Amino acid sequence: MDLNLSSRRDFVKKTGTAAVIAPFAINSLTASPFRQNMNTDTLRVGLIGCGGRGTGAALQAINADDNVILVAMADVFQDRLDKAYTSLQDAMSEEEIDPKKMAVMPDHKFIGFDAYQKLIDSDVDVVLLATPPCFRPGHLAAAVEAGKHVFCEKPVAVDAPGVRSVIATANKAKEKGLALMSGFCWRHDIPKIETYNRLLDGGIGDMHTLYTTYNTGALWFHERKEGWSDFEFEMRNWLYQNWMSGDHIAEQAIHSLDLMAWAMGDVNPVSVSGTGGRQSRTEDQFGNVFDHFALVYDYGEGRRGYHFSRQQKGTSRAYTVDCMGNDGRAFIDVFKTHEIKGKTNWEYSTEEPWKNMYQLEHNTLFKSIRDGDPFHDGVRMANSTMLAVMGRLAAYTGQTLTWDEAINSNEILGPTLDQYNWDLKWPMADVAKPGITKFA
Repeated sequence: MDLNLSSRRDFVKKTGTAAVIAPFAINSLTASPFRQNMNTDTLRVGLIGCGGRGTGAALQAINADDNVILVAMADVFQDRLDKAYTSLQDAMSEEEIDPKKMAVMPDHKFIGFDAYQKLIDSDVDVVLLATPPCFRPGHLAAAVEAGKHVFCEKPVAVDAPGVRSVIATANKAKEKGLALMSGFCWRHDIPKIETYNRLLDGGIGDMHTLYTTYNTGALWFHERKEGWSDFEFEMRNWLYQNWMSGDHIAEQAIHSLDLMAWAMGDVNPVSVSGTGGRQSRTEDQFGNVFDHFALVYDYGEGRRGYHFSRQQKGTSRAYTVDCMGNDGRAFIDVFKTHEIKGKTNWEYSTEEPWKNMYQLEHNTLFKSIRDGDPFHDGVRMANSTMLAVMGRLAAYTGQTLTWDEAINSNEILGPTLDQYNWDLKWPMADVAKPGITKFA
């Protein structure tokens, strides 16, 4: 069926999307090999950030609905976009997905620091944000301003001003009736949902202590290639610049902190204290991030959440949530064990077939758009991100910080979106020293 632009505008408005159609988008649409399969209900998706997670999110979006197509991709690196494009084609072939569901024309492959805006300004209904975290608040604000539904990877910011920006944008998205799905994927994992439903329903009585871990080995690193500027080298290894990643407590271990927030009923802690540092990952190539954190979140009334995380080569791994209450204990080893022991013992059956949580979150997102009841966890994702930011601030400075102090911090780690260019020489902060580094 040929696309009727007027009726399509009516459809996307009913689902909360403002139609923003540029002339070049219509021309590209006319040339699309998928045009004959499109109709007024077709949801057009654009991917911003073509790394591994972005590629996965694009595939899951394509799979989430029978009438979804990927029409645009954006990245600062041509090779990343090209690799993602090929990987998607290969994955769709392996999974026997209609190849016409990926209809990214050459003029909809956007490269550069302004690529995100070019994609948002094209005729897309849903935007997938999967760049390094430093870009997230600005990209999210631009997408919501343009009336797009959004899937937003975690973390959603790297500092408190960024979190505050995201909260404001999330509230605007809700006012506009836009769906906003976060990348906190465990919230959509069936075993976790089953366990948490029982936990929050009093399965262990009044919970007083929670212990989370995210202990891993070393992560990836890209050796410098000829022709790379200092900034490109840093961009290629963004994990190790705290202004790009928020440090590993935000970029990776934040999943454990979100699991803590969930168990605590998504109530913000009163304060946090703790420590951290770098013991084994000390070379200059690893920028200025820590390799371990140890934190205590005080939730008041005798309730505390303990968090330990590390990225150290050759160390044992742990990815767990351990909840203690006055009537029992709930224990989760995130990939295999989900159990409650107390007045009533329960364990999730390992015989149940595992359902891909990444796919389930996209299924939920697109169904909510179809139903006219847009899914929205914008403020919650910002608050979970703030747990990581305040934990990092406490560890960097060695100070006990309240929630109010942390979220009102004025420390801005990186540049604004309009400052990015390949000649940028953003100064890398010194590695933090608890007791010496000051809270700002």
